[in-house]
Amino acid sequence: MSSDDAVGRHLIELGEPSGTFIDSFLVGNGTLGAALRGGVGSEVFDLNLDTLWSGGPDTAVVDPPDPETVVLLREAIAAEDHAEADRLARANLSDRWVQSYQPLARLTWAYGPVPDHVTGYRRTLDLRRAVASMRYTAPDAADPQPGLDVFVSAPSAVLVATAVECGTFAPEEALEGANSQHSTVQVEVEHPFVVQREVRDGAAWTVVTGRVPELVTPGPDEVVRYAGDTPDAAGTVPAGMGFALVACVEQTADGARLIVAAESGFRGPAERPSADVGSLAALAGARVEAARRRTTADLRAEHELDHRSYYDRVDLDLSASGDPAAAAAERYFHLGRYLMIAGSRPGTQPLNLQGIWNADPTPPWSCDWTTNVNLPMAYWPAEPTGLADLAEPLFGLVTDLADAGRRTARDFYGTRGAAVHHNTDLWQFTAPVAGEPKWSSWPSALPWLAAHLGDHLDFAAGSHPEADVAAALPVHRAAVEHTLDMLVDPSTGSGQRDGEGALVVSPSSSPEHTFVVGGQEYAVDAGCAMDQELAAEVLGRYLALAEHGASTGPGRPSDDDLPARARDALDRLRPVQVGPGGDLLEYMTERIPGEPGHRHLSHLYGLYPGTRITETRTPEHFEAARMALTLRLDQGSGYTGWSQAWILCLAARLRDPALAERSLAILIEDLSSASLLDLHPAEWLPEGWVFQIDGNLGGTAGMAELVVQGHDDAVSLLPTLPPSWSAGQARGLRCRGGHVVDVAWRDGALTGATVTAGGHRVILDVTLGTSVGVRDASGAPVATLPVGPAPSGRMRLAWDATAGERYTVIQGQA
Repeated sequence: MSSDDAVGRHLIELGEPSGTFIDSFLVGNGTLGAALRGGVGSEVFDLNLDTLWSGGPDTAVVDPPDPETVVLLREAIAAEDHAEADRLARANLSDRWVQSYQPLARLTWAYGPVPDHVTGYRRTLDLRRAVASMRYTAPDAADPQPGLDVFVSAPSAVLVATAVECGTFAPEEALEGANSQHSTVQVEVEHPFVVQREVRDGAAWTVVTGRVPELVTPGPDEVVRYAGDTPDAAGTVPAGMGFALVACVEQTADGARLIVAAESGFRGPAERPSADVGSLAALAGARVEAARRRTTADLRAEHELDHRSYYDRVDLDLSASGDPAAAAAERYFHLGRYLMIAGSRPGTQPLNLQGIWNADPTPPWSCDWTTNVNLPMAYWPAEPTGLADLAEPLFGLVTDLADAGRRTARDFYGTRGAAVHHNTDLWQFTAPVAGEPKWSSWPSALPWLAAHLGDHLDFAAGSHPEADVAAALPVHRAAVEHTLDMLVDPSTGSGQRDGEGALVVSPSSSPEHTFVVGGQEYAVDAGCAMDQELAAEVLGRYLALAEHGASTGPGRPSDDDLPARARDALDRLRPVQVGPGGDLLEYMTERIPGEPGHRHLSHLYGLYPGTRITETRTPEHFEAARMALTLRLDQGSGYTGWSQAWILCLAARLRDPALAERSLAILIEDLSSASLLDLHPAEWLPEGWVFQIDGNLGGTAGMAELVVQGHDDAVSLLPTLPPSWSAGQARGLRCRGGHVVDVAWRDGALTGATVTAGGHRVILDVTLGTSVGVRDASGAPVATLPVGPAPSGRMRLAWDATAGERYTVIQGQA
């Protein structure tokens, strides 16, 4: 492959500017984000800051319900009085909503002349270098290929845009045109704001300050309320934080250059935010000044080196397949990793529904952290694609929620531990939001989020530092305490300690879905499949952590009976059931689904992202999961991007190449924008769609699973290659057990691989009949033994390994 071909695999190129946000190119550094339209002579930057949200700490505080409500609710569920259970579930909701992620500003930079007609237009997003570019040819233009290059630097914390071959810039002329359409920089802000302009030190400066809403309430009675109060002596306010944007345009040897920095007044989820906009502007201005002292080449080299330190850890090259579908899938895979690097860094906030990119002050679903699939999915590729350190923002949020949710557990369920529901925000809202029980009556978010901490330990097995174990334990402990107090006898609704029979979670729901009884739809039940899966997973992981010895650390009472209670509950937990038709049931008993083709696939959690269901360990449930997915798909499931991404991940685990191919085609061709951003239907918006980042990232995770899996006690090579992926290679994929894998194939068959061992034993899973030999780093043959059980059509071999040593798997040698 030529170097040009290698570069081309990492480019998204389009032949016209974007007319909408969803077709924009996204750039960012985890904190500052920008969506770019690719305009000729004038570029639009929709700007965001990861900490710019409406509200304040008090917006996360809610009034508790009557403590008897949940007791009566459990009794109504046990009695199968669904109408009464629905009434009580509604009474057990709060009257508040989470707050909304806010846009910062829309900045338009007139960086050059706007010709009447252009040819050769192209805009490019270089995923490997994290630079967005636009070039065009103007009639009779002397300058070749004018255009614009844009990047957002994490090391320098600024956005840098350089006009290429667009003439010179005179700051005085920019100031003279400051109030006209010919101003170099124009700013539109959705919030009340003040703008100041000046020419200083040979540059044109624009400083924008303002405050976001103190309250945003979504829905038909939408409220956007701004505060009229004055900051206190410390510059803080109860709600409605301040913000500052500083933009500087100057002439450099490379052309006119725009540098942008911004600052929000966020000081912590429990702290009053700052509205001292003068101080915020000074902080942003200092970053711009520091960047001005450096050349664009220097800033860009530093930025690219930083970005590639993450991006180059993994590669997927499908170019040898020679198939357009494979090429599109490869580009989608790389875009997902790019978006994670651009949107989530140590020290930032986690990715929200749109990552860090949003242009709407009342965005769909508040652009919040939706915990019943979207937030977890956004981090599914972190471990397998070598970006675990970029999940630190998620780990930090989960740790904080394990504390913030204690009041919610106590007030809404009478339990110990911590409860977190399906929505949370910058202020760590954990209560059930106002609205419908099918969304809100789901207090199982913390076990799902805790699973990411558990997965992090699994992927680093044999090398996980005590700090990671110590961080995971309090979260699992809080989740387990709440889970144990939510477990009841399904026939009576009484708790774990009151009997010896099977246990189910109550109240329980299957996220955003309903079942039908007597012609009416209901949501709240006991023992829904997802809740049972999550309970089993968090109990088992907690016990493993306790056995590791971390639970004997500071703060654990010597007479703590939690491990014993967890072990008892795990033994008594009612398994997820298989229905008469052979499908895995979503509810405790067979129910008529409210939407047979529902987008959520919650009852299949144990197959993916969980690891309980495998062909070798639970063959009946493996086939039942396949049947359940088929039933959903036959009724139209997968009509949102993130739902289709989940289907892809399930297809990978089911080893169904045809379904994987179909899912990829729908995800990329039907549920992506021109710039390959994942789409969710939003019929109330002019475009009819809204960008949601989870589908992009879930798709990347699913593609990694097509090539390498490690959840079933083995390193499985090429378990689910789609037909269009006839030849290719992958490098740097991670597996549970701490293994790192490179693999290559031709004509759909393994040609070679390397495994860097994460521990002292490697079990390799390959297609049945594959003849392979293993050599160590010195080239010496390694003795292997056949082991079982293996999935159908597969075989397994094992060898003793040295952790950290690289082993070569050679096809055709036994």
